[in-house]
Parts: sequence; structure tokens; C-alpha cells
Amino acid sequence: MTVAQANPIGVQAREDSAAGEYARGRRAHWDAVARRSDGWRGAGGYYHRRLEAVHRFVIPAGLRVLEVGCGRGDLLASLGARRAVGVDFSAEMIERARAAHRDVTFIEADAHALELDESFDAIILSDLVNDLWDVQGVFERVRAHCLPHTRVILNFYSRLWELPLSIAPRMKLALAKPKIQNWLTVPDVSNLLRLAGLEPLRHWEEVLMPLGIPIMAPLCNRVLVRTWPLKHLALTNLMVARPAPMRECDPPPVVSVIVPARNESGNIESIFQRTPSMGAGTELVFVEGHSTDDTFAAIERAASARAQDRVQVLKQPGRGKGDAVRAGFAAARGEVLMILDADLTVPPEDLPRFYHAWRSGQGEFINGVRLVYPMEKQAMRPLNLLGNKFFSWAFSWLLGQPIKDTLCGTKVLSRSDYQRLIAGRAYFGEFDPFGDFDLVFGAAKLNLKIVDLPVRYRARTYGSTNIHRWRHGWLLLKMVAFAARRIKFI
Repeated sequence: MTVAQANPIGVQAREDSAAGEYARGRRAHWDAVARRSDGWRGAGGYYHRRLEAVHRFVIPAGLRVLEVGCGRGDLLASLGARRAVGVDFSAEMIERARAAHRDVTFIEADAHALELDESFDAIILSDLVNDLWDVQGVFERVRAHCLPHTRVILNFYSRLWELPLSIAPRMKLALAKPKIQNWLTVPDVSNLLRLAGLEPLRHWEEVLMPLGIPIMAPLCNRVLVRTWPLKHLALTNLMVARPAPMRECDPPPVVSVIVPARNESGNIESIFQRTPSMGAGTELVFVEGHSTDDTFAAIERAASARAQDRVQVLKQPGRGKGDAVRAGFAAARGEVLMILDADLTVPPEDLPRFYHAWRSGQGEFINGVRLVYPMEKQAMRPLNLLGNKFFSWAFSWLLGQPIKDTLCGTKVLSRSDYQRLIAGRAYFGEFDPFGDFDLVFGAAKLNLKIVDLPVRYRARTYGSTNIHRWRHGWLLLKMVAFAARRIKFI
């Protein structure tokens, strides 16, 4: 482990006398705060415990995590990281962090001159940007320690709380902060992230009640802070960002197209004929789901006629489209995983557009959207269309990312991201019979970049839908309630 003492940003900061004076003043301030915190018994500890809970939700256990501006290291130590590294320029803070958390690596260094010899899965900047001399410069240092899948998690104070935060130390509700702070808005921070090569993914508000008052604090901080207009009164803003995607130079991957098929015999030959080759080649993985027609035989006939092609034919082990998708993903050999419904209401010819959106880095989870272009007659009944629009609004609100169509069958993600999704599946359970929400919830929980890709939705030319409007509509309402409990009101 090395911490370099020279880089362009650090040199510039040290050569700037105002920056140097600023750094010395801040270091002295936080050294003094560290000494005072040894016997501090104020009421503000609830705020930090709430932040720990939120970060544990955002950052799965077992990752490599860096916290810049770690203070005494309590937040970092609470995350269950496989490797945890904390950096702070206060020697007094680092001394106390090392004594309290011996399984965490702590480094005394200025964030403006940070240079480690490793990269991380998650990087935290908690209540730091308000205190920095050069926010963009620190973001650039952070960007240098990112992998393509790294997530940068920030929280910073809302300007509405400038006066309350200045009064809180006098009331022993918080330790004193420097008098001069950067009071940055969400658009300000988003712009600085982009300038440093980081792409904001989502933001939300946290902590309406920073004191641990029974009943009142959970109500305010889990429910009311999620609602308009109260969310605008929150103490802190949270943001998640990722490294801005670079054009791929690696060899193109094999693409696996999973085709759940139940009573779709008349469409099988068209799927073989119309599915294009993508990347290093396309693998078709059919998962036949207990059809009452000759779908399985039709798949076998078409596959045997193309023995040289990449084709797998599976019998579904369980019930429901979700089970079929999971079986197909488990058997797939490609690095890119796609879903194509066998009813061909989304044309196979559109799949290269999904591949390009993923390959170019525009998104990590590409979600098909049927609700932008006009539909063919009979493609979707009016009540189904109304229901789809309602659920798209509900899930966009719940997930904090725009999801215009939750039930379009065509979705794309990488095998590696799907493996991470599987690892966290127990958090949501496996009750989703469609498979769409299992993937959407998992992608949102992993903070993947979700991109909606509009398609023209076609009417069926063979067979009838397997969706039951009222029974499945009721199930979707239950999923909204479930998602609210497990994602929104945490």
C-alpha cells in the first residue's frame, strides 16, 4: 500500500497558499474534534447510526470498500466489507479509528493528494464535500480508484440546514463544524461528478428527524422523508454515481438469448429465422414451460435442423415465466443475457439495439419499453395498458429511477451483474412469477445504470396471452407494497 505525495492536483493545492492555509485550519479543527469526541455524550449519534443503516442497504457486504474522510471509522467498520480502507487527513481521527477497528486499514492522507495502489468496489464520501477545498479534484482522485462496476456513494448536507447545524453544537446535539462550508446543491454535485468523469445514477433525501425520538424518528426517516413536499426538508442528500462508461476495446462477447416458451409452437421457426447474430455469436436457450401443444417438439425439430448453431433446449423445472428465465440464465454460456418472449410481440430484429446500448456502456440493465410508440391494434387491451402505466409510475417512484414499462419481457444485463443479483436475491425472495421484478428490483438494489429502450409492440400472430388480468394485477399490487417495504421505506 502506498500513498503518493505528488500528483497534479495535490501539487497545485500545496502551491496555492490559500489552499494550504485552508488545509491546515481544517486539520487543526478536526484534530480538536477528535479529542473532544472521546468523552462526548451528545444527542447526535442517531444521525450517524441512520447513515450506517442506509449505507448497509446500498453497499452489499463482502465488497472492497474505501471511505475518503472516514473520521473515526465507525461507518466503514459497520459495512461487513471484505476489505475496508479508510482515509482521513486528521492524525487524531486516524489514531482513534485504528484503536477502535483493528480489522480495517486506516491511512493518514489528504483526499486532494490521494493515490493508493488498488481499486475498490464501492467508495464512500460521507459528509465530506461540504468540507473540501477542491471538490472536483477529489472526485478525480476517487475516479482513479474505480473499476468499471464501482459505485461512488456520497451524502452531503442540505443548505436548508445551514442555520440548524450552526446552532446544534451549542445545544450538545452535534460536534462543532467549521464555520465556512461548501453548501452544494444536488445539481452542483452532479455537475462536478460529470466533470471528473463520474456519472450520477440516482439521488434521494435522508433524515428528516436527526434525533432518536421513539416512534417519531422512524416515522419521519423511513416514511415521511420519502413523500412530497417533506422530502425537500431533509437534512442530507444521498447520491450514487459510477465511472462514466468508456468505449469497449475488449473482444465482443457471446450473447445468450433466453426464450421462455409455453404454447408457442407456431412461433418457433420464426424465432430461429429472425433472431440476428450479435457480438461473437448468438446462443438461443429455449425453456419450454409445460405446453399443451407441441411447442417442445417444434423446438427440437428446428434445433436439429441447425445442429451447427448455438442452441440449448430445456424443459422448465418449475412453473411461471420467472422460473423459466432463471433456468435459462443458469444454463446460458454467453456473457450478455437477453430475454425474448416467444410470442414475438417484441420483434427479434430489435435485439441488436439492446446489445448496442449495453455494449457501448450507455446502460448496465437495458429495459424494453412498449409504451412510447403507438401499438398495433389488439397488441394490448385498454385496461392492461392503463395498468401498465400505473405500475410504471409506481415502480419509478419506489426505485428512484425512471422505469417506464416494468412488464416488457425484453431485458438485458451481463452475466457478471446477474451473478451479483443472485447473491442478493434472498433480500427480496423468489415469489415473482413473471421474473421481471426479480431483475428490476435486483438491478435497482445493485445501483445498476437502468436504461429504458423503446420498442414497437406488436400484436400476436399465434396463440393467446398467458397473463391473467385480474389475478396478476392483484399480485402486482402486492409487489408494490412489498417493494415499498424492502426498497423505499427502509
